[in-house]
Amino acid sequence: MGDVTRDRGWRRRELLAGIRASLSAGLGLFPLGIAFGLLVYQSGLPLWVAPALSVFGYAGSLELLLVGLMTTATPLAAIALTTLLVNFRHVFYAFSFPIGAIRHPLAKVYSVYALTDETYAITATRPDTWTSWRLIALQASLQSYWVLGGLAGLLVGSLLPERIDGLEFALCALFITLTLDAARRWDQVPSLLLAGLSFAIAVVAVPGQALFASMLLFLLLLAIRFAVARQRGTVT
Repeated sequence: MGDVTRDRGWRRRELLAGIRASLSAGLGLFPLGIAFGLLVYQSGLPLWVAPALSVFGYAGSLELLLVGLMTTATPLAAIALTTLLVNFRHVFYAFSFPIGAIRHPLAKVYSVYALTDETYAITATRPDTWTSWRLIALQASLQSYWVLGGLAGLLVGSLLPERIDGLEFALCALFITLTLDAARRWDQVPSLLLAGLSFAIAVVAVPGQALFASMLLFLLLLAIRFAVARQRGTVT
């Protein structure tokens, strides 16, 4: 934890610092939340799905993906595997996330639950400067932007005279952006090719369960790639 002068108003200052730190990411979260709310409205799911997922699921891109999986009655096993694969990266966030700044057990549970890409990105730049109050204020603010964005999306959807065609591709656009961003380094290109190969094989072999099968195959190919790289000594 950074040096913080704990005088009479230090908690208020830390709360405000956490809220200020959330504003830049909130500019992106809120409109994306609107797209999520609109997608829930147009998918025909019950309206409570949007706030329920945002409050109890709070997983950003995964929530957008879940809407599609729920509307197509995807088996629970496929949903569980998808959730594991999409959010598996969060395991590695724990190595440098400043969870040690939080001492209260309930606050610590919430902080782990609300650990998102945006939270990690903000805290990773200066991980030693966070206090419990500042970190919780940051995470609560980010989740508020997402929840409010989803509610605003539901309201906008109810006011629109007609559905917006193509909104369901918002998630595709998001993941394409993330994929292109991840593939900027040459050492990540093989993983990208393996992902494409896995999907192509799954579509041909089991078209009815292509998503589930391609993820399993991709996981297997990644494990093989890691084993080969470790044998060559290129990774530890």
